[in-house]
Amino acid sequence: MREHGGNLDQARQRFGGRAEDWIDLSTGINRLPYPVGEVSLHAWSALPSRAEIEALHRAAQQAYRTGAPVVAMGGAQAAIQLLPQLAPPGRARILGPTYNEYAGVLSAAGWDVQEVENLDALAGADLAVVVNPNNPDGRHHMPRDLLAMLPRVGRLVIDESFADAVPQLSLAPEADRPGLLILRSFGKFYGLAGLRLGFVIGNAADIARLAAMSGPWPVSGAAIAIGCRALHDQAWAEATSARLARDCGRLDDMARARGWRLVGGTPLFRSYETPDARAAQEKLARRQIWSRVFAQKPTWLRLGLPGSEAEWARLGEVLAR
Repeated sequence: MREHGGNLDQARQRFGGRAEDWIDLSTGINRLPYPVGEVSLHAWSALPSRAEIEALHRAAQQAYRTGAPVVAMGGAQAAIQLLPQLAPPGRARILGPTYNEYAGVLSAAGWDVQEVENLDALAGADLAVVVNPNNPDGRHHMPRDLLAMLPRVGRLVIDESFADAVPQLSLAPEADRPGLLILRSFGKFYGLAGLRLGFVIGNAADIARLAAMSGPWPVSGAAIAIGCRALHDQAWAEATSARLARDCGRLDDMARARGWRLVGGTPLFRSYETPDARAAQEKLARRQIWSRVFAQKPTWLRLGLPGSEAEWARLGEVLAR
C-alpha cells in the first residue's frame, strides 16, 4: 500500500495505546461527523433499487449545485481506480505534488505519467489531473483557469475531495462539458470515511461508461440512506463550513506560536513547515496524537483539525511544551 494518512495501526505498534486513546489527525477527515441517526433495516437487508440509487444521485446534484449526470461509487478512490479504463493508455500529466494514488494507478495501467508543477505544463496530455484544493499544500485554482485548460488536454479530471467547504472553487456546475470529470468525496467533509461513498460528475457518455464499469450496486443501502440524508441537510453543511473556517485559524495560531510556518491547507487540514517533521510527529505521538509526514518533504507536517474541546486541549498542551 502506498503511503497515506490514517495508518493508525502503525502508530500503535510503535507508540502503544488503544485505538480509542488516539486522536488521529493524520487524515483530512472531519472529526465531528454528520449525525447519522437511525438507518432502517431495509437499508441493511435489501439490495439497493435503481430508484434509491437515482435518489442519491439527485441529492448529490443538489448539494454540488449541478445538473450534470452523476454516478455514486465506493469513495473517490473507487473512481480513481477506473480512470485508466476510460481511454487507451497515453500521456498522463498530474499537477503535483499531490495525492499519490493517481500516479500509481495510471502507471500500473500502462500510462506514461509525468508530474508537473503548473497548469500550463498539463497542456498536450491525453489525461490531466488536478486536485483542487490540493492535498497536501492547499494550492487551489479558480474555475475559469481550469476551464481554460480543458481544450488543451484530452480529458481533464478535477478531484474536489476537499472542496465542500469552499464551493466557489467547484467546477461541478460546468461538469457536463465533454472531456471534464469531477470527483467528489463524501466521507471527508461529512466525517464518515468508513461509509465509502463518493461521486463522479461529468458528461453523459463518460458517466454512462463509469456506471457500467462499477456494476449494478456500486454503493450500499446504508450509504444511500445516510448519503441522501446528509446531502439534503444544507443547514448542517453551512454550519460545519463556518466552524471549520474558524478552527483553521485556531490551529494556525497554535502552530505559529510553536514557530511553525503555514505551508497551506484546506478547511479540513493544515500543512506546516517545521524544523524536523518526524521529530514533531514523534513528540505528538507520545501523547497519542497522530499526524502526517511526507518522505519527499521532510520538514512538512500535516495536521487535521481536532474535533472536541478535549482534543483541542490535548493538542494545545503538547504544542505548548
